[in-house]
Amino acid sequence: DVDPHRSPTAGSDQRTQKAGRHLREATERLQRGGFPADRIHSSVRVATGGIAATIRDEAERGSYDSLVIGRRGLGAVGGMLFGSTSGDLVEKCQRVPLWIVDGSVTEHRFLLAVHCQPASLKAADHLGFILKDHPNAAICLYHSDSVFGKQSPARDEAFHAQWGREWCDRHLDIDNFLFYAHAQVLMDNGVSRQRITQLPVQMHLDVGSDLLRQARAHHCGTIVLGRRPRGGGAGQFKGVSDKAVKQAENLAVWLAG
Repeated sequence: DVDPHRSPTAGSDQRTQKAGRHLREATERLQRGGFPADRIHSSVRVATGGIAATIRDEAERGSYDSLVIGRRGLGAVGGMLFGSTSGDLVEKCQRVPLWIVDGSVTEHRFLLAVHCQPASLKAADHLGFILKDHPNAAICLYHSDSVFGKQSPARDEAFHAQWGREWCDRHLDIDNFLFYAHAQVLMDNGVSRQRITQLPVQMHLDVGSDLLRQARAHHCGTIVLGRRPRGGGAGQFKGVSDKAVKQAENLAVWLAG
């Protein structure tokens, strides 16, 4: 985090060199994972308004499909804490889907949390877009019903701006928690029906913890959640995503919508 109006100092030069080393290591790891070098671009930016704000501005300006964040936890007491940069990005980066990764994610299955809200269908749309060319990735649709603080389903009209009245009249199944609509969004993106599994609805006191349990039980390495915009009255839904993000171990959590 360097003031660009001041002359470079030994400290700022060291930070730039260290950032360059991290980028080279990340590039090498991506290449070992199969990414060709010509699809990887790296740069070091001067953070004038804080690191998180600089990353957020770059993500929102650059038309990226997602922003990937590595999370470091404190496992001894069972509580997970974000670093300040990661926490700020989760709170403030609303326009770009976030992928928060903890530890080593080895399972290729995805658990898509299904809710009767436009943000949830938008998360399905993002997931379908990303996975359409990955035929080995399977998706589990799951709705965890809360005993307390239930969220009212959105009205049909709330979905029209994104999908249109005709699509909504044909596919919205709010009485069925929008399971069919989520599957249809995935199929519209090119995901085959054979790769989509609907899990039984369950009711729990703690929906966030239930999502983590279901992900482990069904061998899902990634949980996908819709997120409401700031000021949207997220309430209980925000609590669910916060708990899933903070307590995930060796899992990825995608926040989209």
